[in-house]
Amino acid sequence: MAAASHDLQGLLAGLDPTADVARRHVWLIELFDWLRGDRASPQAAVGRVLLLLDAFEARPELQERMRAWWSVFTQTVDMSTLLADHGFAPRTAFLSEFGERLRRKMLPGTPETTDPSELFRLVLPDAFDARWIALLEEPQLVRIGTLLLGGAAPRWRPTLMDAVTYCASQVVAAGFSSELRLRMRTTEEGRPFHALMADLDELRERLFGRPLDEAAVQAAFVVFRDRLEACRASAASVYAHLEDNGISVGLVFRVRQLRERVLRIRELLDCLMSSAPATSIARLMSRLVQAGSERNSLRALVASNASMLAAKVTERSAETGEHYITRDRASYRQMVRKAAGGGALTALTVLLKFGIYALGLSAFWTGLGAGLLYAASFVAIQLLHLTLATKQPAMTAPAMAARLRHIRADSGIDEFVDEVAHLVRSQVAAVLGNVLVVVPAAALLALGVQLALEQPLLDAAHADATLRSLSLLGPTALFAALTGVLLFASSLIAGWAENAFVLHRLDSAMRYNPRIGAVLGAARARRWADFMRTNISGFAANVSLGFMLGLLPAVAGFFGLGLDVRHVTLSAGQVAAAAVSIGMPVLQQPVLWWAVAAIPVIGALNVSVSFYFAFRLALRAHSVSLGDRARIRGAIRARFRGRPLSFFLPA
Repeated sequence: MAAASHDLQGLLAGLDPTADVARRHVWLIELFDWLRGDRASPQAAVGRVLLLLDAFEARPELQERMRAWWSVFTQTVDMSTLLADHGFAPRTAFLSEFGERLRRKMLPGTPETTDPSELFRLVLPDAFDARWIALLEEPQLVRIGTLLLGGAAPRWRPTLMDAVTYCASQVVAAGFSSELRLRMRTTEEGRPFHALMADLDELRERLFGRPLDEAAVQAAFVVFRDRLEACRASAASVYAHLEDNGISVGLVFRVRQLRERVLRIRELLDCLMSSAPATSIARLMSRLVQAGSERNSLRALVASNASMLAAKVTERSAETGEHYITRDRASYRQMVRKAAGGGALTALTVLLKFGIYALGLSAFWTGLGAGLLYAASFVAIQLLHLTLATKQPAMTAPAMAARLRHIRADSGIDEFVDEVAHLVRSQVAAVLGNVLVVVPAAALLALGVQLALEQPLLDAAHADATLRSLSLLGPTALFAALTGVLLFASSLIAGWAENAFVLHRLDSAMRYNPRIGAVLGAARARRWADFMRTNISGFAANVSLGFMLGLLPAVAGFFGLGLDVRHVTLSAGQVAAAAVSIGMPVLQQPVLWWAVAAIPVIGALNVSVSFYFAFRLALRAHSVSLGDRARIRGAIRARFRGRPLSFFLPA
């Protein structure tokens, strides 16, 4: 404490109300650095506040200098702007706010400023300050007020009222914006944004009028508070529109900014109307520190405004994923048949891929050609109502998570475990259907090419290189897990694309737009609208996955990363084609069997990694607690021990 007292004496000696803006603000920053100390505990910071107050009260000349310093400070820095705007984005667009936060993280701030928010971030930069300010008790706060103001008439109530006015004007401006106004539910008698400022003017008149009528002030306060709540409820109705018509991160950002403004007005009103204003003001300052800390966080911005989009993406994927879950023998057999068809078409894709590589193009054009081929193949599988096994997990995971809404009941746990068993069976059926057909189909195609051209599909060197690249002894497992991530990414793109399709009402535009109708005809336009509404998610997933599988090796090679992709169905077809190209001697070569051994590993990693990430996102979107997740894991383990075959064969 002696060292702290010595440091304090040096700080107090530097208190100069005649200094320029930069030096005054640097002194303020140093003072709060001293109050924080080593950040060991908030209580220690409160102890330093008491030490500071004792030092001032022991020296009257210091008190006069402090009051002069505070007078100059409040004339230079607009405190009402700080109270109204700190923690809020000055821009209404999500991307511009993201760029602004990124700029503040990368570039240092300067104390040579009269911007109250910028200075506040330098003086009180993190959540630790909020904790020790919240611990200050009313006697200590009264002492601080006496130190700063002395016997002068306080101007804090007009400052607070100005802050309320600024905030309320922002609420009204947001409520009147076309993006929100067109999506809010309003009634003829309920137009709260129109009357909000008039109610505030009435409260101001009653609060500062003379003589003061407490009953009239309270009545005006109640009217304004109720009107403010009506504005909040009206803005919240936008969420219902977004749930039905697609999510926009930008709109969510605007609505949440409006809601936070309403909460700030409530805090300011609490300070205005409170019988113990010192405590309320300290609580407000603590909240301002927290708001500033949150506004500095890029992660908080993305998480808070993308949570609804994540929920909607998983909901869209859940609708698609239901088609991939089999629950009885008939649907199980149908899944195997669809997967067999997908495997047969993939065999042709493998043959064409080798043809693209035979052209000897540069890495980028080879990757682009492979991407186009994959995308066309995956879309053809979709349109023919066939199945590609690895597309399922990222789609079925949200469908599984949607079952968790009733997870708190034991019956809900049992139903969910039943769904897990159905899902695993579906994955097994799809992978087996793909692989067991793609292998003989690719082998037959390779033999056909060999007979037609009188030479193998691949020469000995390329066939051997293909088998070695797929060997379990190499980085195949890593590449298979990376492919699982790409499968998950394609499901996100699918959900985002369908959400955008619904949000912008493109199906309605295709159905009713006069120009489209003139070209297609009314009946064909309706059919195209229904077709695109049904298939847009699959198109986005398949096209994006195809290009990612094709271009990733080329892009990674450009940066010298040496990454590749391993898709179980494509890999199985390549192994078969390479083996046929070498001929019967390949059966005696270990490289073939290491490649064959890699196929189940590739399939397991493709499925499990994509499902894991999709399921984690869905759990977060549905706010499933850690305790419920533990119950789920225990129930699945119990089912596997008791009825293991239920995960592989239908009852």
